[in-house]
Amino acid sequence: MRPSGLRVIFADNDVRFVLRPPPRAPLARRVTVEQIPLCDDEDRAALRKLARDVAERDIAPHAAGWDETEEFAGESLEALRRADLFTVTVGEEYGGMGMGDVEAAIVLEELARVDVSSAILAQLVFNGPPRAIEHLGNERLRRTWLPQAAAGELFCIGITEPDAGSAATSMRAHLVPEGDGWRLEAYKNYVTGGHKAVACLVWCRFPGSEAGTGKGIGAVVVDLSKPGVSVAGTHRKMGLRGCTEAELAFDGVRIDPEDVLVAGDPADNSGLKTLLAHINHERCGNAAMCVGAAQGALEYAIEYMQSRKVGSRTLAELQGLQWKIADMSVELEGARLLLQRALVLARVGGTPPALESAMAKIACNLAAKKVCDEAIQLLGGYGYSREYPVERAYRDVRGLCIGAGTVEVQRNFVGTSLLSGRNPSGDHWKASGR
Repeated sequence: MRPSGLRVIFADNDVRFVLRPPPRAPLARRVTVEQIPLCDDEDRAALRKLARDVAERDIAPHAAGWDETEEFAGESLEALRRADLFTVTVGEEYGGMGMGDVEAAIVLEELARVDVSSAILAQLVFNGPPRAIEHLGNERLRRTWLPQAAAGELFCIGITEPDAGSAATSMRAHLVPEGDGWRLEAYKNYVTGGHKAVACLVWCRFPGSEAGTGKGIGAVVVDLSKPGVSVAGTHRKMGLRGCTEAELAFDGVRIDPEDVLVAGDPADNSGLKTLLAHINHERCGNAAMCVGAAQGALEYAIEYMQSRKVGSRTLAELQGLQWKIADMSVELEGARLLLQRALVLARVGGTPPALESAMAKIACNLAAKKVCDEAIQLLGGYGYSREYPVERAYRDVRGLCIGAGTVEVQRNFVGTSLLSGRNPSGDHWKASGR
């Protein structure tokens, strides 16, 4: 059921947001610091409570089992469906609530507090192909796929290939002309949930594309029940073991003109730029999951320190360990603020700006890795044991530091952006004059 407090239009510091997203994402507009939501309003608090209740009641008891067996988190999928949480970001006309990145981050954070693998199931809908289809796709794509997204069907995205990871321009996936459409030839690696999804957003080269460049790269939406689609294998992973990475093969799969999300123009790289910009949703979702996992680990460490005694004193009474908790919380809250800025700058129906999203992902990835690592240290031998959740959280966030663009790739982007004269939003940076 949907939280009763949610409305179609709400006010946040006198700024009115309409929750119905437009067909295409507008450019982010400047938002003042006073408009950043440091605290949830009534509607967001209701959504957070719903997500937290589902996480603690239906997901937390099973999370360790999914991790141990590497079994897909099917019970979690059903729990999210029953609570209508997959509807959060889907437009109202397609069966959803029509909310934005702030609300998506709230749900992702609460789910990741207990299990990041389960949060990724929501991430695939909130910030994956369905969001791209709603912003960039034609009406047939929207009518075909968005009601399924709202109903809780999974979607996946195929970008990575065995020889093309962070360097997407090295991809070999391509379309071969056939009549009024094409045939897709592709092999995609590390497709999250690809063996359970109903559709895949496949990045590929359009005819005439120049190999090794971004020219001609676009994307198509593939119904995974079509002939020619097969699951070539799955990966065994260090973490995120309840949400498997698959390898998908596309052998001559028929692609009709209506299946094209973003057309690749062999004369330029405009298609690739559009796709890369839209990944900012995924980066912010990744950052939100890091915040949630770190929050869960921090809270667990605090609870442990309050009860664990050394002699006659609890660990919580030891100044050196108090400082650890202080440092962990300060780093986590700083990362959370950077993420909130990126989310608000997106506006409802828009896309988070690239520079602020990259900064947020870096900060949240690194904060989560540090907080979870320190939580293990505070628990000592228990922290290193798989019987306690903090080591699982550490393994999970380690994977998030790679997904949606590695920390190193984000640093490259932030560094080159600042050195070329681009500044983050706000009046605290002096214009460089470039």
